[in-house]
Amino acid sequence: MQKGIRAIFDGCKACRGVMYILTKLLQLRDASLCQFNNQVLGLHTTLSTLRHLEMNILTPKQSGEFISKFAKNVFILPDGIKKLANEVAEGIKNKQICIDGFSQHELHPQKADESSVDWIFFVDTLNFCFWSANENTKWEVIWNGKTHTGYFALCASVRRALQDGIPVTDPKFYSQVTSAELDHILRSDNPNAKVPLLEDRVTCLHQVGKILMEKYMGSFVMCLKECNNSAQNLLQLIVQEFPCFRDEADFQGHRVAIYKRAQILIGDIWACFRGEGLGHFSDIDTITMFADYRVPQVLVHYGVLKYSDELMELLKSDKLLENGSENEVEIRGCSIQAVDLVADEARKLLKSQGHSDLIVSSILIDHFLWDYRRKHAAMLELIPFHKTMSIFY
Repeated sequence: MQKGIRAIFDGCKACRGVMYILTKLLQLRDASLCQFNNQVLGLHTTLSTLRHLEMNILTPKQSGEFISKFAKNVFILPDGIKKLANEVAEGIKNKQICIDGFSQHELHPQKADESSVDWIFFVDTLNFCFWSANENTKWEVIWNGKTHTGYFALCASVRRALQDGIPVTDPKFYSQVTSAELDHILRSDNPNAKVPLLEDRVTCLHQVGKILMEKYMGSFVMCLKECNNSAQNLLQLIVQEFPCFRDEADFQGHRVAIYKRAQILIGDIWACFRGEGLGHFSDIDTITMFADYRVPQVLVHYGVLKYSDELMELLKSDKLLENGSENEVEIRGCSIQAVDLVADEARKLLKSQGHSDLIVSSILIDHFLWDYRRKHAAMLELIPFHKTMSIFY
């Protein structure tokens, strides 16, 4: 029936709002029937768990615990957990680790409104694979006289495009952006470098842009409004509706979910809005750290993670790890579990010191570790990080 309605209104821009409302009414009807059936059966299944139950997929938190139990080459060290938890607890007490860090960066949105949501969605759609083989080929973007690399080069390129009058964060634009246009938008100020995986980025933008235009009135804000302030509901919506965020792998006979970009999208909106308004999620503490290629490097530095000699030699050789390979999944899954354990330990410490009211989350710990890596980049280069060509991180 929904397809029939879509056919009637297809191509009529003036009717998009009507189509959206009718489609949502049908979805509400279906959701009500589902809720009724659940009550009759004595079940309490929520949107956030439906796909995982149907497909037998472990959530990121479950995945971290499962992967760490069966990992062969990555190990979590209790002494390292305690050491890092102590530092995190101190940082939270003196407010060096807090939710305000996101908005304090000059390249991030400076106000919390709907345009900021769409800015964050665009950026996190492209928030993957910035590493380079050497310094000479590092992707760099200059903004306001400062040279930025990696994720912040992406943010700087968005600022530059908007200043040049390019509506880069509008899905009407990026759902049809050409490779040449995106290449220009993401152009490097290092003549020896280009942004990696350009064609994959174009594909991702086309995919998410078209879905936003067809189903969500051209704005990710509509996705937020469907999720009843639940981070888990939003997480499931993201990975159901936008396949390029579906960061999953097979490990020891189970389907595990990492969802780095989907979770960082939620975390960035939460931080931008300081946990209020569109950024209020009643279950934000269920979001895990964002398993990339840099945070595990810092966890090794702190003695939280330890690699087997075999894996360490492999990483030192700079051999690419395939996305979904056993070693890659172990590094990412153990990182999730390790940061969850650090968060638990930091909460215990703060509670014992009379600070049980202070917020401890894996998101804030991830922010701290990621910032630590950037501040101590030269020192940490002594520890090899795993390299993967992937759209997922």
